[in-house]
Amino acid sequence: MRLPGLHGASAIALALLVLVPILVLLSAWHQQQWETWQHLLDTVLWRLVGNTLLLMVGVTVGVLTLGVSLAWCVATLDFPGRRWLEWALFLPMAMPAYVLAFVMVDLLDYAGPIQSQLRSWWPGLSGFSARHPLWVVVTLTLVLYPYVYMLARLAFQAQGRAVLEQARILGDGPLRAFFKVALPMARPGIAAGLALALMETLADFGAVSVFNFDTFTTAIYKSWYGLFNLQAAAQLASLLLLFVLVALVLERRGRRRARYSELGGRQVVRVRPRQAWLISLFAFAVLFLGFLLPVSRLLYWVVGTGLHGVDLRFANLVWRTFLLGGMAASLVLMLASWLAWVKRHQPSRAVSASVQLATLGYALPGSVLAVGIMVSFSAVQGGLQDLGLSVPLVGGLLALVLAYVVRFLAVAYGPVENALQQVRPKLVEAARTLGATSSEVGRRVYLPMMLPGLFTALLMVGIDVMKEMPATLLLRPFGWDTLAVRIYELTSEGEWQRAAAPSLTLVLLGLLPVILLTRKR
Repeated sequence: MRLPGLHGASAIALALLVLVPILVLLSAWHQQQWETWQHLLDTVLWRLVGNTLLLMVGVTVGVLTLGVSLAWCVATLDFPGRRWLEWALFLPMAMPAYVLAFVMVDLLDYAGPIQSQLRSWWPGLSGFSARHPLWVVVTLTLVLYPYVYMLARLAFQAQGRAVLEQARILGDGPLRAFFKVALPMARPGIAAGLALALMETLADFGAVSVFNFDTFTTAIYKSWYGLFNLQAAAQLASLLLLFVLVALVLERRGRRRARYSELGGRQVVRVRPRQAWLISLFAFAVLFLGFLLPVSRLLYWVVGTGLHGVDLRFANLVWRTFLLGGMAASLVLMLASWLAWVKRHQPSRAVSASVQLATLGYALPGSVLAVGIMVSFSAVQGGLQDLGLSVPLVGGLLALVLAYVVRFLAVAYGPVENALQQVRPKLVEAARTLGATSSEVGRRVYLPMMLPGLFTALLMVGIDVMKEMPATLLLRPFGWDTLAVRIYELTSEGEWQRAAAPSLTLVLLGLLPVILLTRKR
């Protein structure tokens, strides 16, 4: 077995950077917290497990129902508005879950417009709870179904009609042919999209907080800031990793037979006018609930308040949000580019395994990473103080940026690796034959061809960093509030209207990578 060189060792070091928070969380169990765990067992632990499982099952059913059905309709059927709905159905991806959550609570509240209108129609109506677990599932489903929709749509478009027509010739009806042929062929993409949706569900903190729906992420925050018990928070975070492992196993098993997909021409089938209009109504209803309605409500609040709150403090929030996003995205882009470069020019089993481990961080919820990094930094800082060295690691900006790097390295690695694959070795050899130096090859061959992929990666990571709430909330230095933190503070106090301006700003920022995705599809 060939040992990795210096470049390969750097890839292994990045992999260890991801593994350290996980190992630290697991090591937290050597310190017994019997009183804390007895309190959790007697009060909330089983409710946390039940709520987390409920979210996983509910979101699974929701995103599969919406994502697969919409992808099938858009890819294979002809209906009014299909061309613009095909890309418009991506727009809910730009909506942070915690923003849609407080808009939903406002609309569904007893004094909100929906229940007020219902009571005017039926005076005897008793009303319903705006914070029922069903609405949590609906909220997360509306913002996460695009993951399944995006990948399932590509899979259905790649199949063509030949296989389905053969199934029809053998006696299968349209519905039976869909379940026996089209759906199994698209299973790898659907499973990958579902795994992403489940990992986002497990990582969510803002939406469940708005609905007062306790999960492991809220329990971690309360253990840290409520009980001031970092070890208990670390142990809870390690339990959350079990649920993350389930999502990863689903994704791996779904991709195991990815070669099932076949390439075919894209053809759409005409359906009856009544059915076509019903499909259009269904697709538009999903788009309306997931994007148009919350954006309209936010605009209504912003205009109604006369831009109240958009002042110097708001400008500072925007600046700090952009600064953190830019710093973290630039660092992540450099590391992802280096990983892709090492994997291409020094291929080995050790390097390949290190790349897989280094890009595993996206599966780790921000709250889990925050606890693991804080425990690690606390231990290192304590050791340095024993040696007489005073290095302020805890509460600094380094911990927060490190959490961003670990969590979003995978987001940048995919576009960067794809961009690097566009540079064929023959082009590099031709440039060398013409006498170009290494720097000239990089500047005149690699950079122009990779620039679109690098820009996409930078933008996607930057937006993800700016929207990230749990890690920012737990690790931010004093005075380093961002738009996401400000939204959490205002929504936790029920100040929906004041939270509209920072929320609308984040939604508009989130549209940038969504537009890039739709242009590539």
